[in-house]
Amino acid sequence: MSVTIVIPTPLRQFAGGSSEIEVNAATAGDALLELTTTHSELRKHLYNEQNNLRNFINVYVGDEDIRHLDGPQTPVKDGETIMIVPSIAGGSFGTRTSARTDLRTEVPVPAELSNEEIARYSRHLILPEVGLEGQKKLKQARVLTIGTGGLGSPLGLYLAAAGVGTLGIVDFDVVDESNLQRQIIHGTKDVGRPKIASAADRLKDINPNTNIEAFETRLTSENALELFKEFDVIVDGTDNFPTRYLVNDASVLTGKPNVYGSIFRFEGQASVFWAERGACYRCLYPEPPPPGLVPSCAEGGVLGVLPGIVGTIQANEVIKVILGAEGILLNRLLLFDAWKMTFRQLKLRKDPHCPLCGENPTIKELIDYEEFCGLKAPVEEKPAIDEITATELKKLFDSGKDFQLIDVREPHEYEIARIPGAKLIPLGEVVNRICEIDKGKTTVMQCKGGVRSAKAIGYLKDAGFEGRLINLKGGIGAWSDEVDASVPKY
Repeated sequence: MSVTIVIPTPLRQFAGGSSEIEVNAATAGDALLELTTTHSELRKHLYNEQNNLRNFINVYVGDEDIRHLDGPQTPVKDGETIMIVPSIAGGSFGTRTSARTDLRTEVPVPAELSNEEIARYSRHLILPEVGLEGQKKLKQARVLTIGTGGLGSPLGLYLAAAGVGTLGIVDFDVVDESNLQRQIIHGTKDVGRPKIASAADRLKDINPNTNIEAFETRLTSENALELFKEFDVIVDGTDNFPTRYLVNDASVLTGKPNVYGSIFRFEGQASVFWAERGACYRCLYPEPPPPGLVPSCAEGGVLGVLPGIVGTIQANEVIKVILGAEGILLNRLLLFDAWKMTFRQLKLRKDPHCPLCGENPTIKELIDYEEFCGLKAPVEEKPAIDEITATELKKLFDSGKDFQLIDVREPHEYEIARIPGAKLIPLGEVVNRICEIDKGKTTVMQCKGGVRSAKAIGYLKDAGFEGRLINLKGGIGAWSDEVDASVPKY
């Protein structure tokens, strides 16, 4: 039987760049076996050493997760579609540390609407599904959004415009020029400002009736529960795994609905996790992927309008939760592909064995999420790979020593900027083109920021490459900063 396997964006580089691959198989397991036999590099991303699907990879036949069917033995029909759905992160929730600064304005929210508010929200008031009572619910609601970046921008703008009475925003980053392509709550004049201040100004301009409670702080296990209990709905506008699991766990422990969104390149996900009424994020993804396996937006890129679409979907779900509407994205995962302009809806089921919201929970307090996501290395641990700085690489060039520089970025990135003398071998091709790398020479591996080149070194070592491999710390970005400012940064 011929079935189509949909390859998610993060894994396409290991499948020859294909978004869909047809295979002949009678079961889901057979289909994946044929896929990973043809594209061997995919196997390590889909399966663990015990040949079981990894906990951050879900496989759907139709709209059903095979974990809730017959597992790999789930039969497939001729012409059916198999979806591989990994957890995706995107970029990072800020880059600087900060002490907490509250910019809250403790203003009581009147229950009734003023004449100005009636005029402002008139298009809501004439909707029978909202009406006067619904608008009052919005005015009395307290919503907390985590992050004021790509997702947080449309979230904040539309929730404030809709008349949410109290809007809490959490962020600790500053506005960078590279944010402006998608983080529309900030402007060019805000570059260098704290995002929390820029966002608060814009939201008050959108709707002065909305009470803004701004927290310039990193969300942590120490402050999340105290913060969450003061709000009715939590919205996850972050895009890194430690904060995502923290938001989920704190939402479950405080009994709050968690409106989720995530993005990567052209693809987005959205859902409403509400443990009292269904699945939580851990039911979908029990564990995060290993550090570095899922590229960030800084490495993989993101279409600027994508977070606008996904963030607006999140805002839509927040409003429906407040209004008590039917049809919220509860126990459903919405997948959006902006490039193909397709939406898919997959069923979610509450996991009775979930350690957080299952029948016998073992997680009863917040944990160390950096450690849970494998981001805390032992103090005594030495780097697993050799590294070289951009300045040291320049000295190596100047010394005249014979070495080779391998650039593992994609061809379109190579066109934007390159280090002279670098040979392009994209990450997804590096093992298959191992014969092009001279094992008799010292080899410096390079990418945009040092993440993919470190992966390439790991792949080559696993493949038995015997030559000396060195990672360029900070990638071509560091080369631009330290050696040659004429090389564009992107």
